[in-house]
Amino acid sequence: MPKIGCFFIVLYFLKLQGFSQNTYVPDPNFEQVLIDLGLDSGPLDSFVPTANISGITDLDVAQKNIQDLTGIEDFLALKNLDCSDNLLTVLNISANTNLTELYCSNNLISVINVNPIDNLIRLWCFNNGLQNLDVSKNTKLISLRCENNDLSVLNISNNLNLNVLVCSDNNLTAIDVSTNTILSRFECSNNLLLNLELSTNTILGYLACENNLLTSLNLSKNNELNVVLCFNNAIKSLDFSQNKTLSDLDCSYNELCQLNIKNGNNMKMTSVNFSGNPILNCVVVDNPQADFSTWQPSSFPNYVNSNEACKQTVPVDVLNDYFGQSYQLPIINNGNYFTASGGMGTPLFAGDLISTSQSIYIYNEINCYSNESVFNVIISAALYYIPKYFTPNNDGQNDVWQILDASNHVNTISIYNRYGKLIKFLPPNSSGWDGQYRGQPMSSDSYWYEMVLNSGEIVRGCFALKR
Repeated sequence: MPKIGCFFIVLYFLKLQGFSQNTYVPDPNFEQVLIDLGLDSGPLDSFVPTANISGITDLDVAQKNIQDLTGIEDFLALKNLDCSDNLLTVLNISANTNLTELYCSNNLISVINVNPIDNLIRLWCFNNGLQNLDVSKNTKLISLRCENNDLSVLNISNNLNLNVLVCSDNNLTAIDVSTNTILSRFECSNNLLLNLELSTNTILGYLACENNLLTSLNLSKNNELNVVLCFNNAIKSLDFSQNKTLSDLDCSYNELCQLNIKNGNNMKMTSVNFSGNPILNCVVVDNPQADFSTWQPSSFPNYVNSNEACKQTVPVDVLNDYFGQSYQLPIINNGNYFTASGGMGTPLFAGDLISTSQSIYIYNEINCYSNESVFNVIISAALYYIPKYFTPNNDGQNDVWQILDASNHVNTISIYNRYGKLIKFLPPNSSGWDGQYRGQPMSSDSYWYEMVLNSGEIVRGCFALKR
């Protein structure tokens, strides 16, 4: 009996030794690929000589209807693996620690662990069923494509070498790319993103963020952008004035009411589409007279060369300054009354009685653009009001020097420079002096006036012109 026991023990170890020289490959399609590559002699028997595969560095088994990649663990020297376009539900590459490139897209994989793969530089796992993806240990990663999965979170804060990131068609509500400062291509389309902060991604050249929930997008720091696709969001304002290399832009179907594309590169842009923004009535460009027939919408009527020009498309009523003992605000058609600029301060209404001296603003806003005018109400029992200075800079405030005469006591006014030269003669009820002499603006200085009243009395004094 002891001899028989020894015999079986020897047979058992011989059998183990035989199996240790082979790798178990249960998927016939996988084994057939290895046979076709000369790594197994066949016929199909679910085993491949381990010695034949342990030194392989590159393996392409894409599009082979493989369901099980068991056996890949013995490819210990493997650096590049392409197993995309198969039927894999599980991919265990924890033993393949030398991998630098992994392509496993277009499978049915729900879980993948790449943490042990320290040298991984390229991971393409798009079109699977991944619900989680941890790449925090893959600090050498330069390209990550994980689009069309079920990811709700993606942390790439440790991937400082990332140059390409494609995470479109997931369930992401937020993504932080602030540490990925060398990112040049970023695609995050078809997610649930509410915000996108890109101020640190200064070499970004390609951005696709369409079909999200964005209400704003600031690209002022991204001076190397070539392509921006941000359509189907809820963005209200876009400014591309700093994006001087921009060639392709699609910002259609947002809620735009401000669009500035004055970047010095308009005539080199190959595609521009801002259709589907019904409240956009003004677009700022390099040259409003240029040919924009290839831009969409092709019949857009209102190109201008400044934001100020867009502002001027908003109508606003203008009222003259008033001088007297009380003032009742009249009905206006374009704008509303406020006590401060920009629609701030206290609202006032037609019919209100003004009993204290103040500046009153008429503010009107249409979509993103606004315009305003301002007039002064001077409450006084005096016969007239003489301003001490004016600032003719076309800002709508104190642009003319005008004596306010509510009861028509003033007959004529003469204005002289400091040397006594007559600069301007103002007849009764004149609209004032705009600071010019023979079409040329006068310099900042003191000027003298001589006012003749209807009574014959002469009143003299001085005022300042400030520029």
